[in-house]
Amino acid sequence: MTLSGLALAIGILVDESTVTIENIHQHLEMGKPKAKAIWDACKEIAFPKLLILFCILAVFAPSFTMKGVPRAMFLPLSLAIGFSMIASYLLSQTLVPVLSNWILKPEKFAQHHVKASAATGSKTDAYIDEELHYEQAHVKQISRFERFKLRFMSRLEKLMRWRKPATIIYLVGVAAIVVLCISIIGRDILPKLNNGQFQLRLKAREGTRLERTETMLLDAVAVLKEVAGEKNIDITSSFIGTHPSSYSTSPIYLFMAAPNEAVMQVNLEEDYKVNMDDFKERLRKRIHQRMPDVKMTFEPIDLTDKVMSQGAATPIEVAIMGKNLDESKPFAQKVLEEMKKVPYLRDVQIVQPLNYPAIRINIDRERAGQLGVSITDISKSLTAATSSSRFTEKNIWLDEKNATAYFVQISIPENEMSSMNDMAAIPISKDRTRPLLGDVATLEPDTVAGEYDRVGAVRIISIGANVHKQDLGQASNDVDAAIKRAGKPPRGIKVEKRGLTQLLDETLNSLQTGLLVAAIVILLLLAANFQSFGVALVVVSAIPAVLAGSLIMLLLTGSTLNLQSYMGMIMSVGVSVANAVLLVTNAEKLRLENGDALKSAMESVSIRLRPILMTTIAMVAGMVPMASGLGEAGDQTAPLGRAVIGGLIASTFASLLILPLIFAWARQKSGTKSVSLDPEDVNSQFYYQ
Repeated sequence: MTLSGLALAIGILVDESTVTIENIHQHLEMGKPKAKAIWDACKEIAFPKLLILFCILAVFAPSFTMKGVPRAMFLPLSLAIGFSMIASYLLSQTLVPVLSNWILKPEKFAQHHVKASAATGSKTDAYIDEELHYEQAHVKQISRFERFKLRFMSRLEKLMRWRKPATIIYLVGVAAIVVLCISIIGRDILPKLNNGQFQLRLKAREGTRLERTETMLLDAVAVLKEVAGEKNIDITSSFIGTHPSSYSTSPIYLFMAAPNEAVMQVNLEEDYKVNMDDFKERLRKRIHQRMPDVKMTFEPIDLTDKVMSQGAATPIEVAIMGKNLDESKPFAQKVLEEMKKVPYLRDVQIVQPLNYPAIRINIDRERAGQLGVSITDISKSLTAATSSSRFTEKNIWLDEKNATAYFVQISIPENEMSSMNDMAAIPISKDRTRPLLGDVATLEPDTVAGEYDRVGAVRIISIGANVHKQDLGQASNDVDAAIKRAGKPPRGIKVEKRGLTQLLDETLNSLQTGLLVAAIVILLLLAANFQSFGVALVVVSAIPAVLAGSLIMLLLTGSTLNLQSYMGMIMSVGVSVANAVLLVTNAEKLRLENGDALKSAMESVSIRLRPILMTTIAMVAGMVPMASGLGEAGDQTAPLGRAVIGGLIASTFASLLILPLIFAWARQKSGTKSVSLDPEDVNSQFYYQ
């Protein structure tokens, strides 16, 4: 995230220097000496740029109040951008002026200043046409940008006459676009990766022996080679059955419930480009055709996804919680059947093996007491015979030649313990051949839960599902509907969504709150600076355009609303506010001098047109590589760049075309006297000398 923050900060760093250099050019074109032009230019924008710095830092302030995953992801990015911004401001006000004094050649600047900003509300179309005709007659003396600026100011002059309806249409239209886009755009925690890696869990029929599970896995590998092509598979890594007691890997990272389970991790060749959702669907169908009794599910393989899943093996997991599994099973089966009706859910199944084959041993305690054996003796003899004596008696043999200690354990070969009759013949006492297990107990086949999952004393039945070509937000809503269709759970049974769906709501709610808090902080900061909520609202009116532009760009590129795209939108808000502050600060300063809001808005656009366009172009160009999703894991950061690009483009149009209209409308009847109550403020009506 720090690298993403630095990538975003590059555009802002260029922005700070661009504004300084452009303003120096403006003053040089006025015919000022170089040193005077640099001094006046830097002094003129020092405070507006400081205000912009505070506004951008305010955008990232909510990251310190976030919790959980949003904080862990967003805080490093915020810190990277924040410190970069502070350094950028200091350098743009110190190093850039010094370098400008050394490098710039004042004699290359034209001695006349093209005053396109003179196109005010009092001008007529004939006057503008006359000015354009005059400038076109001297086309060799002005640049292409100046010609573009003259035409732009002409269009803005015409639009200014319709400022009220244009402002209303803008606000209503942008609000409608934002509401519509949010209602149809998908929601995820992180963008889906298409890196050619996946983890597949296969489950044979419960009670399947280890060697048959191995055969099942080899068949699945053969199917994989048919679907992908053997040359396109880089590596496969598989594990079959439960962990041995001496296995070094923790079951937290690779959990296996029984010998009938196998996990396969696959990494495809880097040159093999394929959509992973389509590839998994083809592989899923082929395996089901070849092995219809085998259950399968795709699990997260990326470490970030594993952590965010919070222990869930699939993006969708529904927990049926109750103290008694026999009461939970019927309702869990209802929920399972309803979830299977959702067309895009895949691998819908109960995670725990609830009907694992077992042998029930019914001990006749009275008979055992008569024969002089205890329950402890019976359990120890069973454990040693069916597993190993290492679990009942610790036996260490010391090799005196090299002083090395070895664990010694005794176990009965599996081929000699293959039936209930063999188990019934297990001797119970160490020093006697009788009694046997069959003398004190009866044996019968049964089924039991092969795995118990708990939260405290409450047992859980988990229903997992994967999502095929659908966003997690829509899937979460449809699962809620499926649970509702299953009916009201029995008394004492609780239903809860777990895994990524639970984290999704927490993350997006946290980011939405952060965005709202950032907008409020910026509004209060601007109101305190301008001593007017009206001017502050003019600046903040650019934010809806940012949201609309980002959402439209995400929809056009097929991206979802996720952690990365949200960060891009928040970043766009900061930059758009910076452009708006640059424009409105200058307009308000001019209005206080001439008392004409319309004229001040036009002149401010004329002066700030070039730096705003340069800032936008520089940052959009800087975001293109990220937005393209190129490189390893590029798909994960692409929505961030796309949201920034869409927000910047929309905010630029809003800043240059709509903000002047809003400013002229909102401030046309405002006075020029300061509202300050400070008696030492010379601009205040309460000034006392």
